[in-house]
Amino acid sequence: MRNLLEFLKKYNYWFVFVILEVVSLVLLFQYNSYQGSVWFSSANYLAGLSYELDSKMTSFWGQGAMNEQLTKRNLMLEREVSLLRDALTDERLKHDTTYVDRGQMPLLNQYQLIGAKVISNSVDKADNFITIDKGIYDGVHADMGVACGTGVVGVVYMASGHYAVVIPVLSTKSNISCAIQGSGYFGYLHWEGGASDIAFVDDIPRHAKFEKGDTIVTSGYSAMFPPGIMVGEVMAEHDSKDGLSYRLEIKLSTDFGNLRDVYVIDDAAVTERLNLLRQATDSIKPQRNE
Repeated sequence: MRNLLEFLKKYNYWFVFVILEVVSLVLLFQYNSYQGSVWFSSANYLAGLSYELDSKMTSFWGQGAMNEQLTKRNLMLEREVSLLRDALTDERLKHDTTYVDRGQMPLLNQYQLIGAKVISNSVDKADNFITIDKGIYDGVHADMGVACGTGVVGVVYMASGHYAVVIPVLSTKSNISCAIQGSGYFGYLHWEGGASDIAFVDDIPRHAKFEKGDTIVTSGYSAMFPPGIMVGEVMAEHDSKDGLSYRLEIKLSTDFGNLRDVYVIDDAAVTERLNLLRQATDSIKPQRNE
């Protein structure tokens, strides 16, 4: 206490000076309109800078979570739009406005999405692979479909505890069932190397009707993907090697060179469908004569 009193006694004139300065500034800005407006503008500018900096910092730290939410939302919206288009193109349902709510929208709730980050990726090899940061402990296992906010990515090839390897569309081993949206005609998606945004859909029937710009989506005939997930758009048509079907050149909707956030599709019916397919395959294998 004594030291405090000594300090105040020694520097009392400085405290008096500061107090008088504050009082004079308050009187100056309060009773003079010009000086008051200058003070108000300066204070607003500094406050604005402070809020902008705070907003940028908050946005930076929350960017990862935001991107993940946007990716999931975009994937859901793409599928919803696809299902709505299919419903509207069905002549039998044009006069039934409740069909979508009763029959199609519940399909969106039949599978869960496991969010994951791409930690390694390649687009310049004949057989590219993608590694994601989710594995068996997160519910990811082989033969699960993988998609992003703009469309199909690939199929899980193998998984460990915390990681999984995905065979993307950009692989000669990829073979995904696709359909021309609204027509029901389907074929199989293949990539033959080269550009990372171009692939082909083979085995489209000769009597199928389609146009340049038509949308290609997953057919739902695969055990990995539900129907209606975006694949790409038709760029051109070619004849197959045997001339019995069409081969469609597709502009892929997924940008594999800038892939960050993906979702593994955990369809509740996938396991059952895969087991059924395997049982059917095993049952038609030739039996050895004992």
